[in-house]
Amino acid sequence: MKRLIFAVMAIMVMATPVVNAQKVNKQMLLDKIASTEAASKDAKKGKKAATWISLGDAYFKAAEAPTKELFREAKYADIEVTMGLPEAKNDGVVLNGVTYSELVYPWVKIYIVNDIVVTWEQTQFVKEGDLVMEAFNAYMKAYELDSKQAAKVELALSRLANFYLKTGDAFQDSAKWGAAAENFYKAYFIKSHCANRSVDDAKYVYYAGYLWVLDGNAGSKSQASYKKAVEAFDKALAAGYADEKGDIYQFMYHAYNGQTDSAVREANLQRAKQLLMEGLAKFPSNDNIIAALIDVYTAGDNMGDPSELIDMIDAALKRDPNNRDMWFGRGKVFYNLRNYDESIVSFKKVIELEPTNAQATFFIGYFYIGKGDALSEEINKRDYKSSAEWKADSQKVTEVYKEGVPYLEKAFELNPKDFSTVETLKILTFRLREEDGMMDKYTKYNKLYEEMKAQQ
Repeated sequence: MKRLIFAVMAIMVMATPVVNAQKVNKQMLLDKIASTEAASKDAKKGKKAATWISLGDAYFKAAEAPTKELFREAKYADIEVTMGLPEAKNDGVVLNGVTYSELVYPWVKIYIVNDIVVTWEQTQFVKEGDLVMEAFNAYMKAYELDSKQAAKVELALSRLANFYLKTGDAFQDSAKWGAAAENFYKAYFIKSHCANRSVDDAKYVYYAGYLWVLDGNAGSKSQASYKKAVEAFDKALAAGYADEKGDIYQFMYHAYNGQTDSAVREANLQRAKQLLMEGLAKFPSNDNIIAALIDVYTAGDNMGDPSELIDMIDAALKRDPNNRDMWFGRGKVFYNLRNYDESIVSFKKVIELEPTNAQATFFIGYFYIGKGDALSEEINKRDYKSSAEWKADSQKVTEVYKEGVPYLEKAFELNPKDFSTVETLKILTFRLREEDGMMDKYTKYNKLYEEMKAQQ
């Protein structure tokens, strides 16, 4: 997803910077909230739209005061003019893999690169709670009391939505995906109440869904985040929105698939499959959707016939023959169809494109074992008339097994700590122990197997 850049033209008041000059008059802001809240509860004043607009203004001013002067991509020299010099400066601070200079102010920490503001973290709040949403409720009450205030309310709601967008951008740049998603979601919620709303506004709830998927993927594997992502994407689609490439459908798959502890997991995957097919009908050249479908079809026995995907995959590979992930998926599909030759062809293409891919290299060896096992089963069903004929066919099985050894050894070379590779090599070389050099290989891998097993 392209980062949403919140661009604002700010008029800076020229003044001489003063040390620790960031001024947020907390008490004054709290007093204003208290007085307007009291007015809203007054029997007479509480019936006036102006009272509720004043309350909304009080909430919003308190919410935006600590970060009012901050904008992404602003020059730090301009920020110094309005906020003064920082209390401290810390170079070499790393956020989301990016190194920043951290500027510490009383209410906020600003992170800059090459003297350009990239993100920030608010460290103090005028009042706990979501004051922006409190402002929204106040403005909506004003409109309820007097629809003639529509223009004022519309302008106020735009300010609230923009605040959420600006804050969401800041959280996104510091990799706080969940917090960023919450802000984009709230921006859409407010936009949906504006008279001038449009389908394009649904991109904010789409961004929220995408960010919740990222939050779910980030370490904790948060099931709640995946569920929120589904809700956000549903709202985007219901509003008639889809991104240009149709990636919303594959993101929805990830949101459903991430819910691994769900009691309705199979139903979730079936829903994801349905959405992916809908997405493919609208965006037939979207390879991400096809890749997600491969995952769905190969996720279990009840997800459909993987052969349905072959034509789609091969068409995608004609468009992009160097798509490593698509070749990988093609190999998975053919493996599920027990077509080991095509699986091997596909994974050989993967390692041609990425020679250091230990997993793909291992799978080639593993598929040769599968091919040998299938051939062995077939031989065991035959009624042989002579031992010579049986030996000849048995040797064909052995030759297939032998083809897998160099790939497994290469996989071990690429990833010598992988226990499953060593275990597979141990079993295969023992099976081939009567072939030249295989007994020595078995001794080697059996020893490694025992050593690795003892360390587990």
